[in-house]
Amino acid sequence: MENTGFRAFCCRRKWVKRDWAIATVAITVIIAAIIIFILFFTVFSDSRNRKTSSPTFAPPSAGDFVPLTLLQSAKATGAFCLDGSLPGYHFQKGFGSGSSNWLLHIEGGGWCNSIESCNSRKGTSLGSSNYMEHQVQFAGILSQDPSQNPDFYNWNKVKLRYCDGASFAGHPESEFKNGTKLFFRGQLIWEAMMNELLSLGLSKAKEAFLTGCSAGGLATFIHCDDFRDQLPKDATVKCLADAGYFLDEPDILGNRTMLAFYRDVLQLQGVAKSLQQDCVGRMEPVKCIFPQEIIKNVKTPFFVVNPAYDSWQIENILVPIGSDPQGYWSSCRLSIKKCDATQVKRLQGYRDAMLKALSMFQRNEEGGMFINSCFSHCQTSYSAWHSPNSPRINNKTIAESVGDWYFNRKESKLIDCPYPCNPTCNNDDYTSSVLSAAV
Repeated sequence: MENTGFRAFCCRRKWVKRDWAIATVAITVIIAAIIIFILFFTVFSDSRNRKTSSPTFAPPSAGDFVPLTLLQSAKATGAFCLDGSLPGYHFQKGFGSGSSNWLLHIEGGGWCNSIESCNSRKGTSLGSSNYMEHQVQFAGILSQDPSQNPDFYNWNKVKLRYCDGASFAGHPESEFKNGTKLFFRGQLIWEAMMNELLSLGLSKAKEAFLTGCSAGGLATFIHCDDFRDQLPKDATVKCLADAGYFLDEPDILGNRTMLAFYRDVLQLQGVAKSLQQDCVGRMEPVKCIFPQEIIKNVKTPFFVVNPAYDSWQIENILVPIGSDPQGYWSSCRLSIKKCDATQVKRLQGYRDAMLKALSMFQRNEEGGMFINSCFSHCQTSYSAWHSPNSPRINNKTIAESVGDWYFNRKESKLIDCPYPCNPTCNNDDYTSSVLSAAV
């Protein structure tokens, strides 16, 4: 039903001056309120934008991808990857209380021990920067998220890409002069990387931490003291190797496969020149590349992270290709859950050898260790470092244990009970997608 009263009021009555005056005042008040709101919103937004754009107090969002930087200065010294391309690194600037602190992480990726394997390798990112990702995501010990990396999240962080095939320890004198286009320049790459990072602010570091995974962990053992020597005397400098404590143990047939393999790497790339010379003078040089020997003479405080059942070592040192022609170990070597009682007993023997090789280092007052009973390899550069699903010993994650040691909060030498006692382990299982066991 039509509202005639309303129509009569709005459409038939003529406004007087008083009505026009009231309307004018109301419109003025509304316009003023709108202007004040806009000004307030603009100022508030600008203040928030200024705050979040500050490089000192506001980090980029966690999980940001970090671009690849090619080492242009390498041209002058000939510090090339296997194929002659420039080496590279990823650098994320620190902020706030971490702006004067540095964490370096050396990428892993095995080694090449022959012309054939090095030629194959130079067609990958492990031998050529032409194949390296232009951006990588920093996670684990490189994460900028304090919930994932509570002690080092705001440090300057660098990921050193690995492209020489000899743990940054090869020498050009060993290159073939018969037209083979392979560059053995690992030691030169290490030196060029250090010079570059020193120029970017590492030379003024208050805290510095050299870390590495697998072959990068071995590089950390080799170069730890040199890293210390290039930094300020009053800086706190320490090192960590993740899954880099490779053993000189016989395989299931009694052959020392890893010793023979490393011997080939040393001879091919002249690695002995980068090893501790007092060791090289006392014994066969190849033995001096094993961490059990290197750690005896490292002066810089060191932390060892290693699973007692290192999945790479089980697959390549204990049960390498060719050692199991009947295929009895075909599943067990790829997944500890598929091992029978006899095989588990053999794996316990490998754990015993790992602990024996660490026994002298365990008495080192400045040393730290986290030896869990997981079947895994490299645990610091992804979520295993510190997350709800991380492996734990005595309810501590790797990150918490390393932080306690690095900042001298408490002694941190944790050794897990034997498999399968630890329910927090996320054991590797390669049986669903069999990976090549070749190094």
